[in-house]
Amino acid sequence: MMNKDSLMKKFGEKITLLENGSIVVEPDIWKEISEFLKKNDFDYLMCITSYDLEIDNKLGLAYNFYSTKLKKYQEIRLEFDLNTEIESVVNIWKTADWHEREAFDLMGIKFINHPDMKRILLPEDWEGHPLRKDYKEPDFYNGMPVPKDKSYWE
Repeated sequence: MMNKDSLMKKFGEKITLLENGSIVVEPDIWKEISEFLKKNDFDYLMCITSYDLEIDNKLGLAYNFYSTKLKKYQEIRLEFDLNTEIESVVNIWKTADWHEREAFDLMGIKFINHPDMKRILLPEDWEGHPLRKDYKEPDFYNGMPVPKDKSYWE
């Protein structure tokens, strides 16, 4: 059975425990950590959330897991530079497929060994990644004006 102590013992200084119970791991050991989680009954990847730290050109990913056997939740976070590529976990949890593609599309996070790394929400020729804090919305896309005031959509 996995607990935070077993993670600390195995991975030591490469992980940090946060007060809220989340665990921050170094991207270079993400593959090992993900295999460890799966082996220790975290069979359900509920969600992957990408975020922009807005400092030092860093991005982050929060993976939310659940163990149907242990009835426990666990959040694992990775925080990294813009150019860091993250190991895909599609081969471990199939649901990661679309979550990783969304993080790529909207934040520009690249996943190593993803079977189909392409945009999922925006057209292939869209420039930029709209959820990044430094994103500048274009005035035109393929000759069509991009509306700036979207309040009438709400």
